[in-house]
Amino acid sequence: MKLSDYSEFPADIPIIAEDELFLYPFMISPLFLSDESNIKAATKAIEESSLVIVCSTKPSHEGERDFEALYSAGVVGSIMRKVALPDGRVKVLFQGLARAKVAYKVSDDPLIAHVEVINATNVNSLKIDAILEVVREKVRTLASVSNYFPPDLLRTIEENHDHNRIIDLICSTVKLKKEQAYNLFVESNTEKRFLDLIEYLIDEIEANKLQREIRSKVHSHIEKVNKEYFLKEQLKQIQKELGTDTSRDEEIEEYRKKLESKKEKMDEEAYKEIHKQIERFSRMHPDSSDASMTQTYLEWALDVPFAEQSKKKLKISEVQNQLDRDHYSLEKPKQRITEFFAVKELMELRGINSNSGAIICFWGPPGVGKTSLANSIAEALKRPLIRIALGGLEDVNELRGHRRTYVGAMPGRIIQGIIDAKKMNPVIVLDEIDKVAKTGRGDPTAALLEILDPEQNKEFRDYYLNFNIDLSKVIFIATANDVGRIPAPLRDRMEFIGISSYTPQEKYEIASRYLIPQELKKHGLRKSELSISKPALKELIHSYTREAGVRSLRHRLANMSRKVAREILEHPEINKVSLTLKNLKEYFDKTVFEIEKTTKVPVVGVVNGLAWTAVGGDVLKLESIRVKGKGSMQLTGSLGDVMKESALIAYSVVKTLIDTKKLKIDAQNIPLTFKEKEENAEVDSSEVYKRYDLHIHVPDGATPKDGPSAGIAMVSVIASILSSRKIRSEIAMTGEVSLSGDVLPIGGLREKLIAAHKADMSKVLIPVKNYERDLEDIPKEVRDSLEIIGVSRVEEVLKHVLV
Repeated sequence: MKLSDYSEFPADIPIIAEDELFLYPFMISPLFLSDESNIKAATKAIEESSLVIVCSTKPSHEGERDFEALYSAGVVGSIMRKVALPDGRVKVLFQGLARAKVAYKVSDDPLIAHVEVINATNVNSLKIDAILEVVREKVRTLASVSNYFPPDLLRTIEENHDHNRIIDLICSTVKLKKEQAYNLFVESNTEKRFLDLIEYLIDEIEANKLQREIRSKVHSHIEKVNKEYFLKEQLKQIQKELGTDTSRDEEIEEYRKKLESKKEKMDEEAYKEIHKQIERFSRMHPDSSDASMTQTYLEWALDVPFAEQSKKKLKISEVQNQLDRDHYSLEKPKQRITEFFAVKELMELRGINSNSGAIICFWGPPGVGKTSLANSIAEALKRPLIRIALGGLEDVNELRGHRRTYVGAMPGRIIQGIIDAKKMNPVIVLDEIDKVAKTGRGDPTAALLEILDPEQNKEFRDYYLNFNIDLSKVIFIATANDVGRIPAPLRDRMEFIGISSYTPQEKYEIASRYLIPQELKKHGLRKSELSISKPALKELIHSYTREAGVRSLRHRLANMSRKVAREILEHPEINKVSLTLKNLKEYFDKTVFEIEKTTKVPVVGVVNGLAWTAVGGDVLKLESIRVKGKGSMQLTGSLGDVMKESALIAYSVVKTLIDTKKLKIDAQNIPLTFKEKEENAEVDSSEVYKRYDLHIHVPDGATPKDGPSAGIAMVSVIASILSSRKIRSEIAMTGEVSLSGDVLPIGGLREKLIAAHKADMSKVLIPVKNYERDLEDIPKEVRDSLEIIGVSRVEEVLKHVLV
């Protein structure tokens, strides 16, 4: 049937929407119609013996049956046969006749449109034949790199002379996108159709070449891998026949023996997990990555010292003796440690489970001996010591272990420590527990809760090992500089033993008994080759170190030992080097800033406050001046908010003392106006703080300072500057002040009084509650050198300090 067989065209004909295929005029295609709109269109065409147009739906509009969802061009043709299928669908055999485009819509139900045939334009035969030859060449090239064109189709393209028929044949064979197919289909200019088709063919050729190259490389790689695998398997079989390759089997058998030897000591869960991994390992190819990972796991897991423990019984007498041998002073910390282990020994003697109890945490400034005390405990108990530095730890998996799915996974530090110790009851020191960092990779402090809690750590699960480990036999000792930075839930599980800073005398004894002999030994020197006089050692402690502990002092002594060693080598005639006050500067670099000694000369507006710092106590000189003004107050010296508030409270307290006549102000101190001078007028003493501006400064200005304990010092300096009365410079003080004038207790008293002792103060004022409660913690040499007075009111303070 031809298009010319139908009497009138253009005409109004039904539309069948096709979702998947893009049909061409030469095609006879079966169409399966399932929706009502298409079935009605086909029925109408058959009943009226009319043509239909098959239009494709636009991308992402499949299933829709309206004009907006369809391309405005398609194939006009006739329905040769219609068959109803059992599933409700209708099958029609459609014969394409010509390309056509929809001019306008006629009806929606069914879809009917006014359709016009797309007629090809006239072409230059010579030019189009040349273009056609290029197209045929591209088709041949594409056929060589793909399987698009069967031989008979290629023959048809070569022999056919209908240009548009050739284009339709190629387009129906090459996989074009709907948009590309439509653009070629609707074009009436044959030359442009050919040129566009050439572009699409070039793109398809390049894409197929690339795919072919990739497939070739993949195939080659697979062949190579398979070849290597079979060669290795053959080699293994040959070696097996020769009896030369038994190393892997021996390894696996060794793992099995090791596991069986430890079976009685481990729990069932651990045994099952390790046994399962050994069986998996035996079935793996030895060169696979999984085999390497599993072997690493087995080596870690079988190194865990299940039930292996130090057999030595706990004796507090040995703990006490070891602590006394290794540490001078520290009487209270040593007493607390002995009491802690006394409880454990008693429970062991009476057969009570002693695994419960708090964890010891040593806290104090750097260099005071926190880690050293833990070493002594391990030495006394004859247990291995494992030190885990927690400073800056930010990944929780460092403690819990990494899951085995990750590359480079390994057990956590706790399990690694136990494996290194080869015992299940070592002493583990968790150093710098206050410096654990919380980040997006979990909260390590939360893992520490489980590790340190005796109720939970009996079944501690390491992610890498994937079975429970009993940590209840481990003695955990933590160290920290600042207790306040440890999370509250973790603090609840610890017993804190504070280690305060040393007095100069204690540092002298530690240096002469421990540090000097140790440094001489480290540097290969004999005791007879070096002597340091008592005044020289005291000057070294006083002028060349500034710290709460003795770490810096150790470094200084190490420097000295190196210089002495060099001197002995360069001058063999020297048998002994003596250090005295005269030659001290030859062996040590410049002195460090130390606490300035008091001048004992009373001064207006300068008072000695006492402060606690990370390196021990310090004496802060609070300075104040007054200038004519309107009663404002300026604070400098890098003060924190709490200290600024303390200064404001002190100012208000002094104003109250002036108003109630408890602080007498000489009338000569109050600046008068010109009129008041002429009239000899008397002014109220309260005018003294209304007519002056105060400036309070706390050196040194670059060091941040905060806290309320400078309250009574602030009161004293403000009262002094407003009343023009001098302050005794040999008195130092510390104490918080309330708005009602009460002196409230403070912390860090030991460090503060040691600082006052170093500064040669003769008298120190402290809150009466601290006086009643904390004096027994103060070293005897400090108590003997200072007159310590407890005060409860600011009036008492002023009575002592103002001349």
